[in-house]
Amino acid sequence: MAKKPDPNPRIAENKKAAFNYFFEERHEAGMVLHGWEVKALRAGKAQLTDGYVTIKDGELFLIGCQINPLKTASTHVSPEAARTKKLLMHKDEIRRLIGKVEQKGYTLVPLKLYWKNGRAKCEIALAKGKAERDKRDTIREREGKREVERAMKSRHR
Repeated sequence: MAKKPDPNPRIAENKKAAFNYFFEERHEAGMVLHGWEVKALRAGKAQLTDGYVTIKDGELFLIGCQINPLKTASTHVSPEAARTKKLLMHKDEIRRLIGKVEQKGYTLVPLKLYWKNGRAKCEIALAKGKAERDKRDTIREREGKREVERAMKSRHR
């Protein structure tokens, strides 16, 4: 029996963002890409770790997202791995995000890249930075969960 493909296969994920930020809202944005970038995304050659979203003239731009070109990229195109990519959203959503980002402490962070109906999408979040003590609490929780898992696993043996 043939296995069903994942409806929204992930290309890249920014796991570091959950450690550094609290997420208020999540939004889906389309991306303006070149042909070589789409091919590289299909091969999984993307990294979001250092990426962030800026607003210029009422438009959203993804900066710092690395899409490494394939070796077979065209010779007449000079691929740039860290090119600034425009994000596509409705004007109303962008205006609302602009109002929230102008508030103290809020920023826009890319969370993941994925495919939806054959198009590359970027999930962005309106986020507030975590304080150092919050990060320590996150680490403490994670280690506590690991210890409980280990204890349960050794108990079942």
